[in-house]
Amino acid sequence: MAKKQVKRMPRRREEFTYHGYTIGALQEMSIDDLLPIMPSRARRKMQRGLTRDEQNLLEKVHSGDEKIRTHSRSMIILPEMVGRNIEIYTGKEFQNVEIPVEGVFHYLGEFALTRRRISHGSAGIGATRSSKYVPLK
Repeated sequence: MAKKQVKRMPRRREEFTYHGYTIGALQEMSIDDLLPIMPSRARRKMQRGLTRDEQNLLEKVHSGDEKIRTHSRSMIILPEMVGRNIEIYTGKEFQNVEIPVEGVFHYLGEFALTRRRISHGSAGIGATRSSKYVPLK
């Protein structure tokens, strides 16, 4: 028996929704309206209040500044930050990050990694007894 060839429709790229709300609807909501649909950790942080640095960052986002730099890696990404370019400090340098739509209610620090990927090389001369048999070229 031959299998039937199933013709699949190409997957549609649907508009991003968060708990049934589009990004436009989320951007129009106030903080008090966003609280019930936030994840519990983000909701608790917002209810306890933002730090002075996080409030300054939010003011810069509202004012429409083009270049925004911040050390506040623990700031929750709010819907009005989506699509903005924010430079986040990694401990050594500022990393430019465009905030994606899928990043709503995540932390800024998740998008600017502090550790680099390590790729170890081969063993050097004198590393082990067996390495002296490895050709030097």
